[in-house]
Amino acid sequence: MEKKQANLSGSRRRKILDQVLQYRTYLIIAALCMIVVAAANGAMAFLVKPVIDDIFVAKNKDMLMLIPGLAVLVFLLKGLGTFGSEYLMNYIGERIIRFFRESLYERITDLPLAFIHKEKTGALMSRITNDVNIVKGMVSTAVINIFRDFFSIIAFLFVIFYRDWQLACGAFLVLPLAFYPILVFGRRVRRFSTGTQETMAELNSFLHETFTGSKIIKIFNLQAFEKQRFRHKTRLLFQLEMKKTFVKALSSPVMEFLGGLGIAFIIWFGGLRVINGTSTPGIFFSFLAAVIMLYDPVKKLSKLNNTIQEGVAAASRIFDVLEEDQTIQEAPNPGMLSGKSLDVAFEEVCFTYGPEEAPALQHINLTAAPGEVLAIVGMSGGGKTSLVNLIPRLYDVTSGRVTIGGKDVRDLSIKSLRDKISIVTQEPILFNETVKDNIRYGRMDATDEEIAAAAKDAYAHDFITGFPKGYDTLIGELGSRLSGGEKQRICIARALIKDAPVLILDEATSALDSQAEHVVQKALENLMKGRTSFVIAHRLSTIDYASRIILLKNGTIVEQGTRDQLMAQKGVFYNLAILQTAPGIQVTSPETVLSRKA
Repeated sequence: MEKKQANLSGSRRRKILDQVLQYRTYLIIAALCMIVVAAANGAMAFLVKPVIDDIFVAKNKDMLMLIPGLAVLVFLLKGLGTFGSEYLMNYIGERIIRFFRESLYERITDLPLAFIHKEKTGALMSRITNDVNIVKGMVSTAVINIFRDFFSIIAFLFVIFYRDWQLACGAFLVLPLAFYPILVFGRRVRRFSTGTQETMAELNSFLHETFTGSKIIKIFNLQAFEKQRFRHKTRLLFQLEMKKTFVKALSSPVMEFLGGLGIAFIIWFGGLRVINGTSTPGIFFSFLAAVIMLYDPVKKLSKLNNTIQEGVAAASRIFDVLEEDQTIQEAPNPGMLSGKSLDVAFEEVCFTYGPEEAPALQHINLTAAPGEVLAIVGMSGGGKTSLVNLIPRLYDVTSGRVTIGGKDVRDLSIKSLRDKISIVTQEPILFNETVKDNIRYGRMDATDEEIAAAAKDAYAHDFITGFPKGYDTLIGELGSRLSGGEKQRICIARALIKDAPVLILDEATSALDSQAEHVVQKALENLMKGRTSFVIAHRLSTIDYASRIILLKNGTIVEQGTRDQLMAQKGVFYNLAILQTAPGIQVTSPETVLSRKA
C-alpha cells in the first residue's frame, strides 16, 4: 500500500513538473537571470580581498578608482537579474495556478452528483482558492529561491576554494550538519500543513452553510450556538497554525546555531593562518564573507523546504479531486438521441447509492409513452427523486436498464441525452445574473423575442416587465430578490425555451402558497403540452391532469393507474387523498394499507 501511494505521489510530482516544463523558454531565461544574481553575489565576496589588501593595506589609488565602479556594476547586474527571475517565475506560477483552477472547476463540474453530494461545498471551494494559492508559492517563490540559492552556493564555493582550499575543507566539516534540520522540520511542516488545509476547508464549508442558512439561525435564535461552533473551528485552526509556525520558527535558529559553529571554527583556524603568515587579512576576510554569504542560502533552504512541503500537501488535495473516478462514463461509440417525441422505459431497474446502503429502487418496470404525463407519488424516501434522476444519468442503474426512444441511456452521448430533457425542481436554481440570462440558460442562442415568448407562456412576462430594468434586472444570489412563485415561473420559462421532449417536474409547486401555486400550475400545463412528463407530487390535488399515477413505497411500485382507478381501489392512494382533502376524517393510515399489501 505504501509503495502504491509513493508511486502515486511520484506521478503527481511528474504532472506538476510537466506543467512547469511547458514554459521551458521562460525557465531558461529565468535561470540565466538567477546565474547573473549568483555571479554578482560571488563577485561581492571576491572583491573583499582587493578592497582590504590593495586599498586599505597597499593604498593603491588605481584600485581605489576601479573597485567602486565594479561594485556599482555588480549591484546593477544583481538588480536586473533579480527582477527578471522573479517576474518570469511568477508568470509561470500564475499560469500554472490558472491551469489548476480551471482543471479543478471543470473536473468538479463534470463529476457525477454522487461526488458533489459526498463533498462539502466549502471544502471544494477551498481547493480552488486556498490550496491552489499554496501550490503557487511552491511553484514560483520556492523554485525562484531554490535555483537562485543553488547558483549562489556554487559561486560562493568557487570563491571559498579559490581563496583558501585548506580552510575550506575545515569549514565543510560543519556544513553537512546544516542539512539535517531541513529534512526533519520539512516532514513536520508537511503533516501540520495538511491538517491546516483540511481545517480551512471545514471552516469554508461552515461559513457557506451558516451564511446560506442565516434566516433559520435567526428565527431559531441559534446565533450564540453557531458563534460557539465557529470559535471551536478557529481555535483548532489556530492550534494547527501555531504548531506549524513553531516548527518553521525553530528551523531558523537551529540553522543559525549550526552556522555559528562553522563561523567560529573559521575565525579560529583562519586567524591562526594569518598570524602564522600563511594567509593575508584580505584572503581571510574574503573567505569569511563568502562563508557567511554561503550559510545564508543554505539556511533559506530550510524555509524553502517548508514552503515546498506545504505545496506538496496542497497539491495532494488538488489531485484527490482531479483523479476522482468518473462513475458516469461515456460509451466508447455513443449514439445520438434525436426526435421530438420520445418514450421512456424502466426495465427491471434496481438502484442503490452505495454498497452498504439499502436499495433505493427495486425491480422497477415502467413505461411512459410519448406525450404521457406520469405522476409519481408516495411517502418521503420512497424513491421518487431517485427514479427520475436515472433518466438524465445523474446516477446510473445498479441493474436493469433505462431506455429513452428505445435506446439504453448508457449507450447514448450524455450531451445528446440531456439535450432532450428539461427539469424544474422544488427549490428553484437561479444565478445572480439578469432575468434574461437566467431564461436563456435553457438555450444559449435564444433571441430576446423567444425569451419574451417563453416568459409569457410561463406567466412571468407581466411581473418581469414591472421591474425597473425589465428583463435586464439582476435577480440576486439564487434569485433572492424574487418571490417563490416568481422564481419558479422563471425556471419554467427556462425549461420552455429549451423545448425538450422529456420533462421532469420534481415537486415544482410544493413550496408555494395557493395563489402562487395556481399561477405556476397554469404555466406548468403550458410546459407539459406534447412532452413525456414525469411529475413528482406531494399534494395530490396538483396531479388531476396526469395520464397515469404510480405510487412508490420503499423503492417499489405498489399501485398504478388513473386517478379514478386508484380511488376506486380504496388502497394507499385513496387514503392519501382522503387525508389531504379531509384531515379530520378517520381513515386507515397509509402505512397500515402498505403493510397489508406487503
